[in-house]
Order: sequence, then structure tokens, then C-alpha cells
Amino acid sequence: MNIDFAITAFLPVITGVLYFFMAFEVKRTGKLRSIMFGEIGFKKLELAFIMFGIYFITRPLQNVIGPHPWPMIINSARQFFLMAVIAPSILVAIFHWVPTPSGAPKSSTFAAYVIGALMGIIFVLVNSIAATDSKIIYSWGMINMYDPVWFASGAPVMQLVIIHLICQFVSPVGFLLLAAAYVKHRRHHYQLAHIYNLMPKKWRYLETSLVILAGSFLVAGAAVVFGSYYTYVWVIYFIGAIISGAFELIGIKLPPREIPDDLK
Repeated sequence: MNIDFAITAFLPVITGVLYFFMAFEVKRTGKLRSIMFGEIGFKKLELAFIMFGIYFITRPLQNVIGPHPWPMIINSARQFFLMAVIAPSILVAIFHWVPTPSGAPKSSTFAAYVIGALMGIIFVLVNSIAATDSKIIYSWGMINMYDPVWFASGAPVMQLVIIHLICQFVSPVGFLLLAAAYVKHRRHHYQLAHIYNLMPKKWRYLETSLVILAGSFLVAGAAVVFGSYYTYVWVIYFIGAIISGAFELIGIKLPPREIPDDLK
């Protein structure tokens, strides 16, 4: 099997299925725990994992629909979904992970989605200017798989590259790091640790998961700055997402305390 086809077709599917499974585990294990630790947060976290699954598993669509401009259009739509919807949803879910009926202030939710949408719009505009062509990355008979190509007709415009990376540093990277910082704060100031003694450990897994995912985006960005727009830069943060998901899955399955029989 051609390595290009295997990476392009199967890695996104594996990553997407993992996040769908994480959403299922949140729903399966969170019914009673949501009463103690915020029902709104559990529901929003489940939805965020579902959306992440959709984002990852649809990656091959930008390769199979056709040549330019389709790879750029699908890529723009997926990235806008990540930056304007998924990343803010993760942050809002973490902000709502508090044992109160109303959760986080509405202003924080509004600000997260507005900033995410703004970064997404800028990304789409930059992408539409810079992605000027597509290339065939795999061909089998009459089936071709395409990928967008930046600056196909000339030298790279570094201003566009910098704007592109800054937008992604704000969302999703900045939102993920902010969510990790909030989880860390909650973990160190958890007042019921003497009762639910495994909650700080659960949140440590969540914090680690968020940092790994954000870090994988940063590594991919560094590969762009110090290299070029390689076809498989996206593989870096997909692998990061798999590792991140594995950590969070451990945290999800961990009970709130060492003897959880009375919580069933």
C-alpha cells in the first residue's frame, strides 16, 4: 500500500474514532459525576470531543473532492470549524466545569466564540490568498488525491505566513493553553480533595492532554517557519491529538475517588 495513501486516509480516521470514543466515555461515566462537578461542563466536553472527531475524520475530504480550489475550500472550512467553534467550545467547557447551576459567566463564553470566529475569518482570508494551486499526492487509476499548495506561482510572502501562524496561536493553541491553566488552577485549589481524592489526578491527565495537543500545533508551526509548507505537517498535530486523547481517556475512566462504589 502506498504510504501517502495510508497516511492521508487512515490516520485521520483513527484519530477521529478515538475522539468519538472519548465522547462516548464522557457520556457513559459522567451522569452522576456531573451532579458533583458541573453538568453543563460534562455536556459541553462531550460535544467538544464529538466536534473534534468530525474535524479529524473529515481530513481526507480535502484530498478526494478534486483539484484547486477544492482542497483550499475544504481546508478553510475545517480550520474555521476548529478555530471558531471547537477550540472555544473546549475552553467554555472547562470554564463551566464548576459545581454551580449557571456555570461560567456568559461574557466569557461570548468573548471566546467572538475571538475564535475572528481568528477563523482571518485564517480563511489568508488561506484563500496564499493557496494558489494544488498538487497530486497519490494517484491510482482514475483516482487522484490532491493537497493545496501555498505560493505555487512565486516566492513565499512571509507576512501572510506570520498572520496565518498568529491566528492559530490565538485559536486553537491559546485557547487550549488557557484551558490547561484553568484546569491546573482548579486542581491546586480543589476543596473536596479529601473526599474525592482522585479528582486532582483526573484533572492532571486533562491538563497534560491539553498541553500536549497545544504543543503539537506549536511544533507543526515551527516546522513551517523553519522549513516549508510540507505536505504532511498536519501529521504532527494528528499524532499529538492521538497522544493527547490517550491521556484524557485515562483521566475520563479514572473514578473520582479510590472507593467509588457509592457513586454507581
